[in-house]
Amino acid sequence: MDSSQSQQQSTNIGSSTGSGSIGAESLSSEGSPPLWRFVTRIEKQGAVGGTWKYRCNFCNENRTSSYSRVRAHLLQIKGQGIACCKKVSRADKLEMQKLDDEFENKKLDSGPREVPLPSESLSHLDSDAMFKKRKYEKSPITRCFGIETRDQLDQEIARMFYTGGLPFNLARNPHYMRSYTFAATHNIAGYKPPGYNKLRTTLLVQEKANVERLMIPLKSTWREKGVTIVTDGWSDPTRKPLINFMATSGNGPIFLKAVNCFGEIKDKFFIANLMKEVIQEVGHQNVLQVITDNAANCKGAGELIESEFPHIYWTPCVVHTLNLALKNICAARNVSNNSETYEECSWITDIHGDAMVIKNFIMNHNMRLAIFQKFSPLKLLSVADTRFASIIVMLKRFKLIKRGLQAMVISDEWTSYREEDMGKANFVKDKIVNDDWWDKLAYIVDFTKPIYDMIRLCDTDKPCLHLVYEMWDSMIEQVKLEIYKKEGRPNSEFSPFYHVVYEILVARWAKSNTPLHCLAHSLNPRFYSDEWLLGDQSRIAPHRDGEISRERMKCFRRLFALNDDVGKVMEEYAQFSMKSGPFEDLTCISRMHSMDPKSWWANFGAQTPLLQSLAFKVLGQPTSSSCSERNWSTYAFIHSLRRNKLNPSRAQDLVYIHNNLRLLSRNSEEYAELYTKMWDVGGDAFDSLEDVGFLEFAELSLDEPDLENVLLVED
Repeated sequence: MDSSQSQQQSTNIGSSTGSGSIGAESLSSEGSPPLWRFVTRIEKQGAVGGTWKYRCNFCNENRTSSYSRVRAHLLQIKGQGIACCKKVSRADKLEMQKLDDEFENKKLDSGPREVPLPSESLSHLDSDAMFKKRKYEKSPITRCFGIETRDQLDQEIARMFYTGGLPFNLARNPHYMRSYTFAATHNIAGYKPPGYNKLRTTLLVQEKANVERLMIPLKSTWREKGVTIVTDGWSDPTRKPLINFMATSGNGPIFLKAVNCFGEIKDKFFIANLMKEVIQEVGHQNVLQVITDNAANCKGAGELIESEFPHIYWTPCVVHTLNLALKNICAARNVSNNSETYEECSWITDIHGDAMVIKNFIMNHNMRLAIFQKFSPLKLLSVADTRFASIIVMLKRFKLIKRGLQAMVISDEWTSYREEDMGKANFVKDKIVNDDWWDKLAYIVDFTKPIYDMIRLCDTDKPCLHLVYEMWDSMIEQVKLEIYKKEGRPNSEFSPFYHVVYEILVARWAKSNTPLHCLAHSLNPRFYSDEWLLGDQSRIAPHRDGEISRERMKCFRRLFALNDDVGKVMEEYAQFSMKSGPFEDLTCISRMHSMDPKSWWANFGAQTPLLQSLAFKVLGQPTSSSCSERNWSTYAFIHSLRRNKLNPSRAQDLVYIHNNLRLLSRNSEEYAELYTKMWDVGGDAFDSLEDVGFLEFAELSLDEPDLENVLLVED
């Protein structure tokens, strides 16, 4: 078709009234979608709705659809469930696009009828209030400082919060404050905030690219400091399985990506291939270890990574290991190969079971819960089984609310309240007033405290790989002291209960211990100082420990490919461990115990470059996959049930921006200010921090260790 024919067809189409189907006045009526005039409507489909059978005036094909697909057909918009019209010329498309844009803008300008703000709703005021309002408006101070205008803006912002269901915690966000401050200090005539599509496309792409640039300085430290790849699995609100990957070093965890594994078999080969891609992206020469949980497929994937990259270690998460040990002790299974453990530890399961019965009995009825809250300022919280040390957290909570529970069951309200299940009520009362039951509960909390404290210490993003080996030994000794103190036994006497606990802890440590733990222990100058060695007669320096020395040599051979480098690093380690050569200076020796290990190596390790570089990498690594698990809280916050239509790639971009901006924010000085501190945590769940007791925020504890350290103080 030539241009003259196209112009003639456009003219004919523009003058068409859709004869034989609908009146001309209906087509040209104000407010009718404009692109109906470019098709001939034949027959209405159904009594209600906007579906028509029509003939396209360009291609002369009969179709049945609503206006949205007519629009997609004529404007050649793909992916809308209808074929694009191939007969529409460029000029016709531009004309129709112009008409469509004018129609959409007109709809936006008309909009819904606005509901007046509080400052505009004066009809309900009485005469005195109206007089005060007029007097207030005429005040020179009011006009000078724009108080009325400020009030109106406050009310507009508040209405946005209320109608959008936004958490009040957003008001603590410094970016929220900065955006309005910027608008107030710049004259931007006619400015309109970005719309729906711009926010989810253009601006999102720009911000992600900007965050990637901001992360470059942090990533540039990986070559010197080394990096740990951490990964974990989760399912989003649409039940799609995801595996996330994070890179962490001394600067904090950086979110890399999350892989949608829908329809994939997550065996060791699949996980290993994903790990290889991330390792190559980060730079295999920068990676020191990969941390996952203790699942069999993750262990198999770690072994495949070690076979391909000999200098990279797979390290099981220490926190998962400790949590499994606690489950073996506190929730022993009654099976044939576990009879000894069950015989010694089943009483712990009974105590926890009683506590759960009490908790459920109180919390499952509003009257009983109301009576309890009269006697206890702390809440009786439910602790999810998926949380680390969930049994201990629950029992610690009971220990703190003991007085409130006892006061409740002996009160007149409890006595006068009659429930159908009086047998369960009597059971609850008997347990709560039973001193022997409380003694057993306190005993569980006391002897598991060293394990729980180690979980708390390792479940952070802070470097602690160099502390794990010593912490395991100290933790086991402290558990022994608590058990023997309760049983009243001398240290040389055999304790059946401690023997079971010891075997569980040692077996778990044997499964999670790697040569990298021994190497990190060997490079911590604190363990060579007289102050540490003389603190306990059983302590020996790492170079005198046979197991540690054997595992350290394995690391030297794996981490240094050249034989000459292995010989050099062995010589440098000999000087370091014997405090000879460059390490015999008195200042150097005196600071071994008190100075931060990495700072000590920076000050005194320059003459042993291979060992110093290795120390910088090893002493800056974490020992758990907690950062990767905490990242799922960010995912759940962004890809929530309310936003379950987010596609995986857009959700990943949002999480990338949120997580890494949060990391950059927490490394800034402004983050420590009182008003904005922890602005990125918890939403309205932590709107008020008044009257906070230990474990008051049990859902947050071990998910946000920094906030937990601020809030939770033991009695």
